[in-house]
Amino acid sequence: MCLAIPSKIVKIEDNIGTVDVDGVRREVSLFLLEAPRIGEYVIVHAGFAIHKIDEAAAMESLELLREAASL
Repeated sequence: MCLAIPSKIVKIEDNIGTVDVDGVRREVSLFLLEAPRIGEYVIVHAGFAIHKIDEAAAMESLELLREAASL
């Protein structure tokens, strides 16, 4: 099973972005996105930001993941 995580872009340098999920930051490739911007939420899978999503959808997904992790 694969899991894609909603993440917020906090830094961009060339086609590499730094994303944040609950205070955990990591670098991901932004190569697959069109015009990524700081502050946008993206779905990250296997080190690549693969899709932009709106903030409400990101927050809902993260809350569901938190609930699942607490079980």
